[in-house]
Amino acid sequence: MKVKKSGGAGAAAAAAAAVVRTEEELGRKALIGPDDVLGLQRVTSDYLCTPEENVYKIDFTRFKIRDMESGTVLFEITKPAASDNCDGALLCAFPEREHSDKKDIDPNAGRFVRYQFTPAFLRLRQVGATVEFTVGDKPINNFRMIERHYFRDQLLKSFDFEFGFCIPSSKNTCEHIYEFPQLSEDLIREMILHPYETQSDSFYFVDNKLVMHNKADYSYSGGP
Repeated sequence: MKVKKSGGAGAAAAAAAAVVRTEEELGRKALIGPDDVLGLQRVTSDYLCTPEENVYKIDFTRFKIRDMESGTVLFEITKPAASDNCDGALLCAFPEREHSDKKDIDPNAGRFVRYQFTPAFLRLRQVGATVEFTVGDKPINNFRMIERHYFRDQLLKSFDFEFGFCIPSSKNTCEHIYEFPQLSEDLIREMILHPYETQSDSFYFVDNKLVMHNKADYSYSGGP
């Protein structure tokens, strides 16, 4: 298993130097690259690519979040072995996102996840996210994820991870280390009081071309 930290000073400099972009601008582009999404100033209202653009058949099958300091597992989910309605994500395990009538299924349902954490999560300094994924019959070069977290229209943190090369028809496991920013008490209180107004975009690139886009929202009001 590979363990990777977010891109560090180089990634931070790239994010700071990115030209400001709007979702509308990117929607008109034939090819969206890392610099484009680094220029976004707010969470997107829609997806910037279609599920069909995942021509590499990247499929996330397991996801685990742990506190690096204590080792406590905070969240873990595994994609069911047989899942007709999940395309490239783990989300069909969340019953609130399923539909009883297949005709009503949102084609993007498999690209969204809703997290529920306790307020203590906002005070963690370092979290490890282990992902397990399979790829199709094409080799994958320069597989990269940029994940941007927002509260309302405020960018909280931009994470940048390299998966590297993936051989065809392989199963891969990688742990990404998230270094969380220190949040003010006022901001923490607002994030707790307004569940699901904290949101993120996860953009996945192969050879600097966007091939997947997943979204999430977060509540920090659960539990003790």
